[in-house]
Amino acid sequence: MKDIEFVSYNGKYPNLCSGVLTLRVDGQIRQFDWCLISGGYCNVFEDLCTIGEWDIKDDVFSEFTENEKELIRELVNQNVRPGCCGGCL
Repeated sequence: MKDIEFVSYNGKYPNLCSGVLTLRVDGQIRQFDWCLISGGYCNVFEDLCTIGEWDIKDDVFSEFTENEKELIRELVNQNVRPGCCGGCL
């Protein structure tokens, strides 16, 4: 299993999910664009936005094993505020 550490995430309102995730993978800095999926939900008809845990886009992280992807999800959810900001509406 690769050694993976969270470095930073620069997504912000109005599109919290569109940032760049920076990880240290086996000692090397790697950056991943537009790689998160909000676990939140927005409904303009009910004026409702909820937040939820982040998921990752599997195709962006295809080089990683399922265990490594789960670690990346955990690191993101520990370090990035929960989405959904509703900025894309």
